[in-house]
Amino acid sequence: MKKIITLFISIAIASFAISQTLNKEKQKTINQKTNVIAQVTTTQNATIQKIINPKDTLKKSKFNIEPIELVSDSLTLELFKYKPFKNNVPASYYHDKFNGRKTSSGVRFDNNKYTAANKKLPFGTKVKVTNIASGKSVIVEIIDRGPFVKSREIDLTKRAFMEIAKNKGIGVMMVNIEVVE
Repeated sequence: MKKIITLFISIAIASFAISQTLNKEKQKTINQKTNVIAQVTTTQNATIQKIINPKDTLKKSKFNIEPIELVSDSLTLELFKYKPFKNNVPASYYHDKFNGRKTSSGVRFDNNKYTAANKKLPFGTKVKVTNIASGKSVIVEIIDRGPFVKSREIDLTKRAFMEIAKNKGIGVMMVNIEVVE
């Protein structure tokens, strides 16, 4: 019995040692691959160095799509238009127990997304919610009806609420709501 146990332990140690040497060899081959450095010149005459892996599995697109950013007197202009909907109204957030349940629009609720509930706005409407106290804002999509408390105008997901909240310990805050056009 002792011989069998000794044999088993020695086989386990040998296989462990072999696997470690194979892992080290794989690491060496990965580190030995050469990366190509390409210099890209942008429209602002700034040179950027980009490392390109020669064995990149993603196919390169024929068209290079870059986000458009308008700059005017060193201020960034936003590309959305906002129509005021409600000012100085209370907002709250969903409880975690609603995660995974279907909303009024039929979409499954996820507290980690940027969505909201409103009684009057149509489903799919994107609104900008701005915390009056902190000045922070977030854009959310209306996917549900509510809140069913008379004093509140909008229910945000927990993620959206905490992103604009000045004090993370509160459950209700005063916000301005603008519809994104």
